[in-house]
Amino acid sequence: MTPAVVIDCFPESAAKYRNGYAVVAIDVIRATTTATTAVSTGRRVFPARTTDEAVVIADSLQEALLVGELGGNTPFGFEMTNSPAQIADRADTHRPMVLVSSSGTQLIMNAAEATQRAVYLACLRNYSAVADYLAARHPRVAVLGAGTRGQFRREDQIGCALVAQALIERGFAPDSEQTVDCLARWREATPEAIRTTIVEGRSAAYLRTSGQEADLAFVLAHLDDLD
Repeated sequence: MTPAVVIDCFPESAAKYRNGYAVVAIDVIRATTTATTAVSTGRRVFPARTTDEAVVIADSLQEALLVGELGGNTPFGFEMTNSPAQIADRADTHRPMVLVSSSGTQLIMNAAEATQRAVYLACLRNYSAVADYLAARHPRVAVLGAGTRGQFRREDQIGCALVAQALIERGFAPDSEQTVDCLARWREATPEAIRTTIVEGRSAAYLRTSGQEADLAFVLAHLDDLD
């Protein structure tokens, strides 16, 4: 049986892949980039669905770092926002990070509850590494973008397509019309086209207007650089 990969979007879609699928969660701007970056520095990461849940998790850990955003704002009592650039610059990597975001951690937690197999986090930093790992272990993979306000964001479409295309190059077949369409749009995108597309997207515009351009620059400067 040919291995299969499907691209989908939104936290609520995770329930569709309950049986037989490994799930890849992607929220390029910014949750899975923040989490992946934190782990790459040796920091432990604990996603949470809500701020209340995050506080409970933090209370069970030593010197926990509360990180997050809801609706673009840092929750009350949290030490920093959901920022890959900021987490990369911190030296306190011994502190476990508890992460909450508007859509990314919702997707992660929904997938963790739904799937009977495993959940992986991907972003533009680690898509080849994730595909290598998946191809050796799972015959069916669902690659899900977090989405926001009913939109499958450009940067998440790109992230999903990069993982799915890498799997197809390793023998997988696309398993839905949306998967084929997303791959047709992004499978051959050059790094410069990816940068241009992301810069023109709504998520990037929000980062610029809210004074968080460092995160946009960080995302665009780190393409497939983690193993």
